Amino acid sequence: MKADFSPTPSGLKPRGDAGTLPRMSHLAKAREVFDIELAALKAVRGLLDAAFDRAVEVIVESLRHRGKVVIVGIGKSGNIGRKIAATLTSTGSTSVVLNSVDALHGDVGIVNDGDVILALSYSGESEELLNLMPALKRFSVKIISFTGVPKSSLARCSDVVLNVRVPKEACPFNLAPTSSTTAMLVMGDALAMAVLQARGFKKTDYAKHHPSGAIGRALLMKMSDIMRTGGRNAVAPEQLTVKEALLVMTRAKAGSVSVTNARGKLVGVFTDGDLRRHMAEGDHVLSKALREVMTRNPICIRDTALAADALKIFNERNIDDLIVVNAKKEPVGLVDSQDLPKLKLM
Repeated sequence: MKADFSPTPSGLKPRGDAGTLPRMSHLAKAREVFDIELAALKAVRGLLDAAFDRAVEVIVESLRHRGKVVIVGIGKSGNIGRKIAATLTSTGSTSVVLNSVDALHGDVGIVNDGDVILALSYSGESEELLNLMPALKRFSVKIISFTGVPKSSLARCSDVVLNVRVPKEACPFNLAPTSSTTAMLVMGDALAMAVLQARGFKKTDYAKHHPSGAIGRALLMKMSDIMRTGGRNAVAPEQLTVKEALLVMTRAKAGSVSVTNARGKLVGVFTDGDLRRHMAEGDHVLSKALREVMTRNPICIRDTALAADALKIFNERNIDDLIVVNAKKEPVGLVDSQDLPKLKLM
């Protein structure tokens, strides 16, 4: 059997069969990859400088004049470029992907004066990408590059260079793009979020770009659009007995009743859970008035609030029902947590 040797601080050390690597558990390998890529991201974070500010300014200026971001890249970098383009577009920054090979056969026509070119190449020496640069420079465009080699050919062609150099790849042979593509992806996310902030992009703007998804519905729909009203909204005055209130809840098919004072304003809530707790304690709860057993100052939300606000409350507070009130603090509706999946908000 032929031994394989690998360099160590003390010299050469037998490693087993030729081409093999030390064995470790799958879990240990996964943790090692995470550690390597986390270290890579910290290293790239430390490289951020004024060039990033300049990149944001270039993109914002282009978008202000109805330009767009055109992303080019080869191989794994190209795959990352497509994700960056999707993130930019979904957050209001128009972006397209240009195939670096097809570009020289007519697709470069997608580029217009005033656009920004975002070129991705870790080595900065990808032949297909470099061949495309002269064609792109015929347009009045700015070129921003993501590369791990700031003095590469691509960097020399660029107006702004964002350094994504990583200490090493997570690949045991230091060959397969892993840490480097992660660094490019995060740099793209950082750029997209900084541009979003610089342009004053809001949640309502985000919803316009996602009208069919749960996110869009939550950001576009108001409480008045999703709440139970009328006979499905159980409301009872505070002097009503629990027994009478249970009939109101039953008719509304609700697990709670909103309790009001003489002026019709919300003062409390009584739930199925409250009933069970009182009965478990041997309390003669059915004959008591709601004001004696209700939970005062219940959690509520305005009818003008967004459904997204309700989702946040349900996620943060341990409640099943959320009372909806108007400007006068009158209970005008109810949202049951079980309604959310039906409304495709979860």
